[in-house]
Amino acid sequence: MSSSPSSRASSPESSSPNSSILTPATEGFSLFDDLVITSLPGSSECDEYILVVGGLGYIGSHTSWELLKDGHNVIIIDNLSNSFRSVLDRLLSLKKTYFRSTSREPSLRFYEADYRDQPTMNLVLNKYSFSERTNLYKDGITVEAEQSRRSRISGVIHFAAYKAVAESIQQPLKYYSNNVGGLISFCSLLSDFGVKTFVFSSSATVYGEQANGTGRISEEYCTHETTSFIDAHGQARTTQGGCAGLTNPYGRTKWMCEAILHDLASADPEWSIFALRYFNPVGCDPSGMLGEDPRSLASNLMPAVVKTMTGESPVLQIYGADWDTNDGTPVRDFIHVTDLARGHLAALATAPKCKSTGAGFQAFNLGSGMGYSVLDVLAAMEAVSGRRLPVQLLGRREGDVAVCIAEPTKAATELGWRTEKSLEDSCTDICRFLGMSPTIDTVMI
Repeated sequence: MSSSPSSRASSPESSSPNSSILTPATEGFSLFDDLVITSLPGSSECDEYILVVGGLGYIGSHTSWELLKDGHNVIIIDNLSNSFRSVLDRLLSLKKTYFRSTSREPSLRFYEADYRDQPTMNLVLNKYSFSERTNLYKDGITVEAEQSRRSRISGVIHFAAYKAVAESIQQPLKYYSNNVGGLISFCSLLSDFGVKTFVFSSSATVYGEQANGTGRISEEYCTHETTSFIDAHGQARTTQGGCAGLTNPYGRTKWMCEAILHDLASADPEWSIFALRYFNPVGCDPSGMLGEDPRSLASNLMPAVVKTMTGESPVLQIYGADWDTNDGTPVRDFIHVTDLARGHLAALATAPKCKSTGAGFQAFNLGSGMGYSVLDVLAAMEAVSGRRLPVQLLGRREGDVAVCIAEPTKAATELGWRTEKSLEDSCTDICRFLGMSPTIDTVMI
């Protein structure tokens, strides 16, 4: 399914906001008017699920797809504030094609809801919980029966945060309310249902100004307790709990959420929490069915490149050409979104081991460890697409830093995860998603 971003974003949705998508193989539910649920049978009521909040967005949809391919039953909750119902159709189509020759097809269920809506979330979580009775005996006689609630949701991945740096500077309360306040209420509710395996989408913005001049930055530069380590130059360092040089409210919300989750895991050892610090996700699924297509104006580089390629924007605006980098433009660690999505699966797979060792909260960089400038990315996209893009150089953007590159060793060692795809792969997959013929093609996986 290939179409331009403008046609995807402007076309009306095929169903009304308060109706379920119904197909011959789809079961529709409605708990009350403002909750829409779509499910595709394929699992029994005893099977476990992974709950993906914000699962129709860019990273969320790719992670949901990787979970399905891996055989996980998936529940998606999304309020569609920055995504489209059509993404669900694409996921269902991909799933049907991928599992057409197998007897066991995982289940995909969708609930249109805001993760901050406590009554709705309570109903959803209750649907996947059950009572378990434990008898206590004395001298062979039952003396007491304990009832406990358990959940068929074995893990949660949280993608429901607002994420635009510039908007966070203009509307900080919006970001603190959703990103921080929403997380607190959500985790409290999950705890009530005994769901305590949690993967949090954090960000490299938690490193703030520390990312400049450190080369590849490791997780120890931003911790939530006093940490001693040896840096890349062989020097002994100690960081206190906290982080210096945060440059925008978005980054502060991510750091605050990490601190809250760290404290939660310290207080309750049943929690297993992974904060995955994303660097710069780019690219699309090789099928060309999933890509980056937000409702809101995207402020990161690759969507701006795409809008210029498709003619939606007359010129690519580059913010800052006087940074202390090789070509004067900012340098970032760009990671293919499929590699990033697989990092979440690696974290979930590691959760049982972490529970057994008592490692309640852990932070991991998800990046390639390689830095590319804005002009490097532009050159790669021009080479793959065969198109020259007009450029306008502007002043620096508030909240930006010059260089931010991941040190990915910890994720490789402890999660068994590393990137596999290149910047060229990312550009090729974007062209495929846009319906363009790349001049350099790769094998579809």
